Amino acid sequence: MGKKVVVNIPELLKKHGISLRELSRLTDIRHAALSELSNQKRHNINFHHIEKIAEALHIHDIREIIDLVDSE
Repeated sequence: MGKKVVVNIPELLKKHGISLRELSRLTDIRHAALSELSNQKRHNINFHHIEKIAEALHIHDIREIIDLVDSE
């Protein structure tokens, strides 16, 4: 069993009370790209996107956005 990096978009949306479309608007990241990140369909993470999410949601700890979990 290996490790996998995941982006916690669903948790962030719930915590901040916003939709994926609103996050897209706030970050200027395409809705489709955020959706793929949210559904773990992206294998590459764009750190510029992580920075934009952190800035838009006033997050100071990257661990709120990404996590390392056991993969199946």
